[in-house]
Amino acid sequence: MSPRSSRLAPLLAALALAAPAAAAPPTAPAEPLRPGVTLLPGRMEPGGQPDGNTVVLRGPKGLVVIDTGRHPAHAQRILDLARAEQAPIAAVVNTHWHLDHLGGNLAIRRAFPGVRVHASGALAGARAGFLKDYRTQLAEVLAKATDEAAKAGYRAELGLIDAGKALGPDVVVRATGAATLAGRQVVLGLAPWAVTEGDVWVLDQATGVLAAGDLVTLPVPLLDTACPAGWQAALAALSRERFTVLVPGHGRPLDREGLAAYREGFDHLLACGASERPVAACVEGWLEDLGPLVPDGERPFASTLLGYYVQSSLRGDAERTARLCGKAPPAR
Repeated sequence: MSPRSSRLAPLLAALALAAPAAAAPPTAPAEPLRPGVTLLPGRMEPGGQPDGNTVVLRGPKGLVVIDTGRHPAHAQRILDLARAEQAPIAAVVNTHWHLDHLGGNLAIRRAFPGVRVHASGALAGARAGFLKDYRTQLAEVLAKATDEAAKAGYRAELGLIDAGKALGPDVVVRATGAATLAGRQVVLGLAPWAVTEGDVWVLDQATGVLAAGDLVTLPVPLLDTACPAGWQAALAALSRERFTVLVPGHGRPLDREGLAAYREGFDHLLACGASERPVAACVEGWLEDLGPLVPDGERPFASTLLGYYVQSSLRGDAERTARLCGKAPPAR
């Protein structure tokens, strides 16, 4: 991704640069999904930095952790689970480079120096582009901040970006294929030019649990760094996998009917975004298509985010979208 194509989009502006919430709601507890598979729910609310969902697989040789969140508290939940399981963390899979999915890598590497991190190679481009620009904006906000709690949050975010290669993979996922992680058989899938330049999904073959990362996010698709057409193709590919439960990057797990509804809503959203229909009609169409997958209490937040995304991502800068899809802009 070109540095010139990077910009701080609404989710980062509203969440990542927000001061820490004064009284954040309690985090949902660990949830067994299937034998040997545990979900540690993440968190995403207005006014606070998000943590993505974490899925933990128990293998004969240790634990496989899929996404590690952003905050130290989320990473500590993962370490506490490892202690309760009396098993080392042998492998980490990062579904993509967004900080709310790989920030906990640092704490896990410190606790388990032998861990192997698996991810696509997209972090390198993000460090030269989006994250570089984001760091500049964070530093500017920090310089003007007066609230000590907010300043601590900005410094923590800067620290993650500055960790650089320590966040990145030991093993680069270059194509979809079978893999053995900690003795457990999985499929590591690669979706190019979707939510990011390279998104990884994980299908646990023993249970049919599919960790989709941000290829599925609730209450809305998070289009900050996305290639919409590539994302649409990735959803079609996911629908062909033999899964029983899908864990999104944010939000509650879905069954196959839930993914079908999400995919239909996404298709309709892209079609509406390409039309001249009012933005509000696109938002209402999404909420209607998703139905109970977006609870009533989340609908105002969803409407605000999606309204921005329709304008900025689906009807925004065509050259930027081309770059996010791995294409050079047309010559002038």
